[in-house]
Amino acid sequence: MDFDRLIQLLETKLKEPLPGKEAHLKMSPQPVDLRRFEPKLPENHRKSGVLLLFYPTSEGSFFPLIKRPIYPGVHSGQVAFPGGKMEPEDENIVQTALREAEEEIGINRSKVTILGNLSDLFIPTSNFLVSPVVGFTEQKPDLIPEEKEVSRIISTKLLQLFDPMVRKQKVLELRPNLLLNTPYFDIDGEIVWGATAMILSELIQILNQENR
Repeated sequence: MDFDRLIQLLETKLKEPLPGKEAHLKMSPQPVDLRRFEPKLPENHRKSGVLLLFYPTSEGSFFPLIKRPIYPGVHSGQVAFPGGKMEPEDENIVQTALREAEEEIGINRSKVTILGNLSDLFIPTSNFLVSPVVGFTEQKPDLIPEEKEVSRIISTKLLQLFDPMVRKQKVLELRPNLLLNTPYFDIDGEIVWGATAMILSELIQILNQENR
């Protein structure tokens, strides 16, 4: 699928009903934390916006993932989309995702065209409701990691997500007495799991619908 076709397809699919939970469960760690799918969220939950940003290269369509540095927190060292917590000055969650991506990887938000959103996903361990915002740029952006928040940027080729060989599974020991049988994407030597993998699962499902 070429870049123009990808953007056209996303523009259409993001306006239609999304698979949400059905797609999320395919890459959800086991046992499933059912709090993710409760219809009523905790009153004190926090909002977060992440950016799934597509850009063209001579090798195909790409998007950036980031690896978090090691820090005292539940998402230490994990691979994620650029993004973060909604701040009072943000007009909406789209502005949150753009601001955070600009701060973390140096994108120019004025050059990003927003296509829509994937399904929100609640992360019980950090009490965040994550809203994945989907956009694109016409040219490959100059990506610069913010050293305090990003240990590396992973330029990810969309096509590789459809290769069955990158989908793997292993038992992760997150802390003593907490073992999760975890599906993940093996991308550039990194284990992409949890909420990030679940969001990518929904992306894959809506793009695969073209072939049904």
